[in-house]
Formats: sequence, C-alpha cells, structure tokens
Amino acid sequence: MFKVRTALLAAAAGAALLISAAAQAAGPKVVSGPGVDPQCFIPASAQTKFFQWPAKKGPYRIALVNGFVGNTWRIQMIKTAKAFADTPEMKAELKDFKVVSTGTDAAAQLGAIEDFINQGFDGIVTIAVSPTGFDRVIRLANQKGVVVTPFDNILDTDQVMEVGEDQFKMGVMSGEWIEKYVGNKGKLLEVRGVPGNSVDRDRHLGFRSIVDKAPNQFEVIEVVGNWATGDSQKVTADALAVHGHFDGVFTQGGSDGTVQAFMDAHHPFVPMSGEGENTYRKQIAEHWKDGLKGMSYGQSPALVAIAMKATVSALHGNVMPQKVFIPIPYADFEHMKAGEDYFPDLNAQFFATNSFPPCGINFTAPQIMAQSEANTNK
Repeated sequence: MFKVRTALLAAAAGAALLISAAAQAAGPKVVSGPGVDPQCFIPASAQTKFFQWPAKKGPYRIALVNGFVGNTWRIQMIKTAKAFADTPEMKAELKDFKVVSTGTDAAAQLGAIEDFINQGFDGIVTIAVSPTGFDRVIRLANQKGVVVTPFDNILDTDQVMEVGEDQFKMGVMSGEWIEKYVGNKGKLLEVRGVPGNSVDRDRHLGFRSIVDKAPNQFEVIEVVGNWATGDSQKVTADALAVHGHFDGVFTQGGSDGTVQAFMDAHHPFVPMSGEGENTYRKQIAEHWKDGLKGMSYGQSPALVAIAMKATVSALHGNVMPQKVFIPIPYADFEHMKAGEDYFPDLNAQFFATNSFPPCGINFTAPQIMAQSEANTNK
C-alpha cells in the first residue's frame, strides 16, 4: 500500500511539474487587437494575430545577436542600434545592452541567443542567419519569459514577434519597374544577397514572379553579391566579361558596386533596380540622363531601432502585432531630392533611409557614424 501511495504521489508531482512547465512554455498570450501605437507597429496584414506578454518591471537587459557583418548595411545597423541605445528614450529603459555578431553559422547564432537567455536577459533582437531552426530557443525564451524579436531576416514561424519589410513585395516592385523600362524581353542580371537568408529568398521569388510571367521572355543571369559593394562589383564585372551585354539589372545590395562595374567595363547604363545606399542614389542623380534610370527601394538599417522599441513595448505588457511591416522607402530617378532622398556631400558608405517619424526615430549620419560596430559582449 505504501509503495502504491508513493507511486501515486510521484505521478501527481510529475504531472504537476509537467503542467507547470507547460504553463511556463506557453509564451505570450494570443489576444485581440488592435495593438499599441498602431502608427508605428503596423500589422503586416489584416490576418496578423496579436501577442501580449506579462508586464515586467524595467530597466531591462537587451541583447542584439547579429549574424553576418561583412557589408555596409550590417555595420550601419549595429551602429544605429548603439545610437538608439544612447537616446534618452532608451537609456531610461536599459539596464544593459550587449551586441554580438556570430557570422554565418546558424548554430553559433542559436548558441549565442541561448546564452543570453540563460544569463537572464529580458529581450533579444536578432537578424536570423536562417529562417528555420529556432524552435528550441523560442521554447527556452518562453520558459524564461524572454521576448525574442527577429527583424530584417525574419523567421518562417508565427510564434515570435517580428519586425521587417515586405521582401517579396520589394522583388515584385523591382520586377514591375524592370518591365516598365526594359520591356518584355532581353537579358537581365540579378545580383542576389547572402545565400540562405529569408530576405534574399523572398526578394528573388518576388522578382521572378514578375519577370518569369508570360508574355515576358527574359533571360536572367544570377550572381551572388552578398549585399556588399565589393562583392557585387566583382561578380557584376565577371558577369559582364562572360555575357557581354545586359538590358536591365536587379541588385539586392551593394548597388553602387554594381554600377561601378558597369562604368569600369564601359558598358552602357541600363535601367537598374537597387537598394537604398546613398552612393547608389548619388550615382542615379548624376547619371540618369546618361541612361542610368535607377529605382532605389530601402531596407533601412533603422529597423533595428524599431525592433528594440517593439521589444521594450512588449516587456511593458502592451498588445503587439505578431508581425510588424514598415512601409517600403522608395525613390527613383524621376523623384529624387538632394538632402531628402540622398545626401550629395556624404562620401562615406551609408544607407540613406533612416527616418521613421511615426516611431519617433530619425537618425543623422553623424549620430550613427560616431558609433562602433564592435561586439560589446563583455
């Protein structure tokens, strides 16, 4: 009888532990919208669900876990995060802010996130190396009450809050723009980003959904430019040497390097859709009359600031959209103003789109460039 009672008690205790663990692992509640500050935290669609975490008392320990750091955008993003952490708004919210870049190894990034969770950090913002494989750290974060916010390269899941722009739409915009200025046939160069990332994948799929559609008869040559100026310049130069001529270009990043390769090869300028680099926009302004009819969409490095702001808002217990999409900043050769869409006197590599007034975010180049891109995981 004693053994039976002991077994029953043990089973009850085990069940209680399982129930407790399940409660801990539940993560945020799915609640009804609207969310807080809807002009800033815009739901990605009418079907977007809403999350609410239990309110935590601040100030908070927040970490930025970046992956790849080998291009201008990532460096500017890290500097923007540090600049935002230095603002009066965020200084009042932060007890600790750490930054680490782990490279392109997904396991290293997941390990860094897990380490910050186990150290007791309250929130983690991250650019995912891969759109999959985060299930374990999401479960751990839910158990510990940690808000994990992927941004830019977001995940293929609806179990975390995410901040981004509609990457597929960027590709669609680029494809439609190429159609408008190139026509329905010809040879196109597509300069892709870092392989394996959701941004590269979604922009590519959006672009090809347009240019591969009948009655188009395009031949598309793909190269990998890693969103980096030097890499894009090299692979574009190689493509020009092999293929001789292109009628249009879609470049995901390192756009100024793509233009420079055309200039070095003395290839006539062609219609080009590219990213929001200030140098690229200066090139468009200078050469559009020579044939560089350029379009520049913007994936802003200031997304990191919106992700940090959203993470703190969630820690306050506010209702938040599961997926936040900000409007896509856009300029082209017909609508490009000096001092607003690009900065003629700024010679350093810099992405021009860093202002989001609805979120109270507006950085100047000196504010950002005064920061360091170095890790602060000490």
